[in-house]
Amino acid sequence: MDIKKGNLRGYAALAPMAGVADRAMREICTAHGAAFTVGELTSSRGVTLSDTKSESLLYCSEKSRPTASQLFGCEPEFMAKAAEIALKYKPDFIDINMGCPAPKVSGNGGGSALMRDVETAEKIVRAVVKAVDVPVTVKMRTGWDKDSINAPELAKRVESAGAAAITVHGRTRAQMYAPGIDYDTIKAVKKSVSIPVIANGDISCGKDAQKMLEITGCDFVMVGRAAMGNPFVFEEINAWFEGREYIPPTLEQRLNELKNQVQLMLMYKDPHNAVLESRKHAAWYMTGLCGAASLRRMCGEIKSITDLELICEKALELNKDL
Repeated sequence: MDIKKGNLRGYAALAPMAGVADRAMREICTAHGAAFTVGELTSSRGVTLSDTKSESLLYCSEKSRPTASQLFGCEPEFMAKAAEIALKYKPDFIDINMGCPAPKVSGNGGGSALMRDVETAEKIVRAVVKAVDVPVTVKMRTGWDKDSINAPELAKRVESAGAAAITVHGRTRAQMYAPGIDYDTIKAVKKSVSIPVIANGDISCGKDAQKMLEITGCDFVMVGRAAMGNPFVFEEINAWFEGREYIPPTLEQRLNELKNQVQLMLMYKDPHNAVLESRKHAAWYMTGLCGAASLRRMCGEIKSITDLELICEKALELNKDL
């Protein structure tokens, strides 16, 4: 896959958000113009030990292509074996997570913890590249904390190990998702390597995407939290770069897409878990509406698709004059 502006059908990719960007969301965002998607991070150890849940996270839907399976771990041999197993789901590329700040990931040496061990990070990429016949990409942060900004160094290492592209989230692990993006470090990463660099962080519209590309000189952008409850953000970004007028969806269209997304979740997951997980997605779709606070409280109590239908009816009632 050639990750450069103009070589994909859209101008922004969907970020691999654990517990959020599941198969249903990836398919919905692709339908609304996401250029490519990346699956939820998956434990390399879990995959190699034949954990059913871990393998299910690797699934690559035809409706969300181009798409990647994303792996995390700190042991080159397990990462390579897991990548081999992932190939049976036919990913367009394999993404290695070196940016997840969650303690349960970084606390065990994976995710952003690899930014403190660049030698192991390089060995992992080299092992995975050798094990698979699809492109291997890496997602990282700017560093572990403000005193150890080393993304440019790590970028050089993973490029030398065979990485085909790099995504940089413009925050340190210590920052988590706090306001403020480090454009300078992303720019430094782009200057340090010859492979494509994808910029991630605080991109919620076409203007943000253009600003990111202009400041950093990166090849592409990735959207994360702005797509939660708003898959239409990809349509807006695509329209911005193509010089077209963007017509926002009506509230009825937004709510219909919410119901569509939840129906897909019910198809792809255990129904009980799907209903519970639908609560957060439904709440995100209520952002900006009149009565949003009460609607979100209702979303937190969803027990069935009927409950969701009632919430959508209430949202329309409260916002009928908009």
